[in-house]
Amino acid sequence: MTKASLISIGAYAPKDILTNYDLEKIVDTSDEWITKRTGIKERRIAKDEFTSDLGYRAALQALERSGLDKSDIDAVICATITPDYFCMPSTACVIANKLGLKDVTAFDISAACTGFIYLLELAKSMIESGAKRNILIIGAEKTSAIMDWSDRSICVLFGDGAGAAVVSARDNNPILDVHTSSDGSKGELLITPGCAIVNPANKDTIENRLNFMKMSGNDVFKIAVNTLTKDVVNILEKNQIPSDNIDLFIPHQANLRIIEAVKQRLNFSDSQCVVTVQKYGNTSSASIPMAMNDAYESSRLKNGSLVLLDAFGGGFTWGSALLYFGGK
Repeated sequence: MTKASLISIGAYAPKDILTNYDLEKIVDTSDEWITKRTGIKERRIAKDEFTSDLGYRAALQALERSGLDKSDIDAVICATITPDYFCMPSTACVIANKLGLKDVTAFDISAACTGFIYLLELAKSMIESGAKRNILIIGAEKTSAIMDWSDRSICVLFGDGAGAAVVSARDNNPILDVHTSSDGSKGELLITPGCAIVNPANKDTIENRLNFMKMSGNDVFKIAVNTLTKDVVNILEKNQIPSDNIDLFIPHQANLRIIEAVKQRLNFSDSQCVVTVQKYGNTSSASIPMAMNDAYESSRLKNGSLVLLDAFGGGFTWGSALLYFGGK
């Protein structure tokens, strides 16, 4: 039976850096407060770039590293909560056009910070069913565009960036398992209230700043730690893989305290864990592939590495994945 394998990884981070010291000049906060509570020291801001520009650059790198010709790609799927356009065209269509890809399946999904895990499940299913052979998956976000820069509780957390991967039909280094789930009853705890159908774009919506992301931080933190720990334990037990067999644990990079809490409960060592939150902040769906790319470029992620991914995001959504890296 044909298996799906993640055969390449790529990422792009905008050049402009916003440090905690820069934020001290914008809102009532401090480097000490941000670092202690989140582990974040800086984040990237895409000043003159759109989400599709970020995704295009990451996708181009992943495509080049895959060794495939662009004509081999038969689907492009983008996870984002900050699409270029409200409804259409999809950011995936825009990226595919920038890559020069014609006559390919292209669409977006919205699963917030869990977006890349959802992409893996989709790509795995499409390839192993025989529907597609080479799929380009992209997590791209310009979260700075939906930040209320007067809200110190949330604007310090997020950054811009993109990560991409090629998932292909292969005989080795398979994506072993992907688990995704959700709980829509808690959606109001992490939400962008406007400007869609419930709160359409109008003067009141803008004046009440409903076009910006809102989060109940303490509630999200508690639920995230418990949910992620349970989900990771379940996927390891299901596949009968002990935690010490994992080469790299690459969690969603939202908050260092969440990462440390999950890591400690599962007894992962520092050498197993990939942490990039300090330099990128939370880049939502781009977080995991950007962290994977850092591990790849520092030679920690190698061909055949057994990797465990996990993420939790607005919706609520969450998920985990086990895979052998199939890149060169």
